Amino acid sequence: MPFYSDDLVEEVRSRSDIVDVISQYVKLHKRGSNYVGLCPFHNEKTGSFTVSAAKQMYYCFGCGAGGNVLTFLMNYENATFPEALQELADRAGVELPKQEVSAEAKKQADKRSRLLEVQKEAAKYYYALLRNQRGRQAYEYFKNRQLSDETMRKFGLGYSDKYSDDLYRYLKSKGYEDALLKESGLVTFDEKRGGHDKFWNRAMFPIMDVRGKVIGFGGRVMGEGEPKYLNSPETLIFDKSRNLYALNLAKSTKKPQMLLCEGYMDVIALHQAGFDNAVASLGTAFTTGHASLLKRYTKEVYLTFDSDGAGIKAALRAIPILKEAGLTAKVVHMEPYKDPDEFIKALGAEEYQKRVDEAENSFFFELRVLEQNYDMRDPESKTAFHNEVARRLLGFTEELERENYMTATAEHYHISYEQLRKLVYTLGAKGLGAKPVRQENTQPKSGMNHKNKREDGNHQAQKLLLTWLVERPELYKQVKNEITPGDFTEELYRKVAMLLYEQYESGAANPAQIISTFSDEEEQRVVAGLFHARLPEMESQQEQEKALRDVIARMKRDSLGAQKDKIDTTNLEEMQRFIDAARASKR
Repeated sequence: MPFYSDDLVEEVRSRSDIVDVISQYVKLHKRGSNYVGLCPFHNEKTGSFTVSAAKQMYYCFGCGAGGNVLTFLMNYENATFPEALQELADRAGVELPKQEVSAEAKKQADKRSRLLEVQKEAAKYYYALLRNQRGRQAYEYFKNRQLSDETMRKFGLGYSDKYSDDLYRYLKSKGYEDALLKESGLVTFDEKRGGHDKFWNRAMFPIMDVRGKVIGFGGRVMGEGEPKYLNSPETLIFDKSRNLYALNLAKSTKKPQMLLCEGYMDVIALHQAGFDNAVASLGTAFTTGHASLLKRYTKEVYLTFDSDGAGIKAALRAIPILKEAGLTAKVVHMEPYKDPDEFIKALGAEEYQKRVDEAENSFFFELRVLEQNYDMRDPESKTAFHNEVARRLLGFTEELERENYMTATAEHYHISYEQLRKLVYTLGAKGLGAKPVRQENTQPKSGMNHKNKREDGNHQAQKLLLTWLVERPELYKQVKNEITPGDFTEELYRKVAMLLYEQYESGAANPAQIISTFSDEEEQRVVAGLFHARLPEMESQQEQEKALRDVIARMKRDSLGAQKDKIDTTNLEEMQRFIDAARASKR
């Protein structure tokens, strides 16, 4: 990875106004001194995504996503730090030096570049073969699948020749060495045959990354042969769990959701029918990486898998992954047809759109599949089903959402709402659900974890103070005489406080720059949250001063408590220093 100095990173960041950049991706509205919109990183109906021009930071009070302009591009575009920095540098007219790259990093970058070259060259060759006599069988295959020439061009469809070393000989003629071809996944080597093609006598589907660069291939055998579908192996540039077929096209859709398919032909058929929001995983099970990728571009994913048993199992596996990522999941039903391709051919785009409009809530899809395992005519089996439904309702940790689902479930299965609700909370109290919950107004039992409660209050005090220091710079002179960075008991908070104090001593606070000093994405998110604590609403100056004094007093107490736990009671000098500090804190 290229190395760039902190000064250069800060120059690029400071010349990239965060409001201008984010407004190209998110519709923002001015609200007071900030800008607010719907968060692009989780599903929400009321905007909790805040962009601060003064702090040059963003923060979502709903999901906790936050950072500076570089963090945003990295998360939204699924880009690496160098890629995000280069994009901002290009926008700002800053030329990044080429020499700041280690020899090893340059070697890797060069290899990636050459591997992409090889894939592109192979894609061009396969594309040309499809359109001459040698590729006639594959061309007829695509035509029989009712694909137009325009669709074949749009997806770069091609053909790998029936001779098993055809592509190898072609790439060698272009000057590519064996070692590179082996790493490309396009050529295999053995002692008997030497170099031979991974794909031969197959209809070819180029796989592109989100930026439209060819990174691998899928191939469908012509005639008899196994396997029917074959995909490129994973390489330096091809990670199946981090890429989705046709996302380079679907990311530009104006439709509100993404359609997740199982196969390439389903995706292509849907795009040809006008559904430009269709994507598919790459011959592998749906992963958290796929969900994170989709989250960059949508808040809703509609599963349009095969209607057979395998398709249903795949949907059941994908739903919890999508939910965990904060995406809304629904299921589009294809019956009586097997998949979207068959459905479109039989009934057309208009009928398919109706199925999309009628997509089933994923929770009720899961219950409908679950119900098939129970004999609803048998009271015992029916009761067991209701218990399992109640257990699953406990998976909704938000009270309002759980109540809404209980109401809908009771209506759907003709169960008394009160009886279902009682069953849900009974199971929850026994810890038999996905997550135990308490009924409203239930007092916590004595024996609750007071230590955690104290820690939460301490963390909140530290966050409030950091936010105050950024929002009201004039407080720094007062605060620094009473609270030092060492009084921040949480290590990350202490690092942030040290950086913030250093900035004030040098001139002015620059919270966006502080975020850039942390490379870990989770740390960046937490740091952004430290500068966006919800300050208490106070009308008078006296109330503000009292609140600040309370926070300072709280931090002093907690800091002394932490010191007391670590003090060496046999060291009299250390004990005296602690006693003096304790007395001073009470003045």
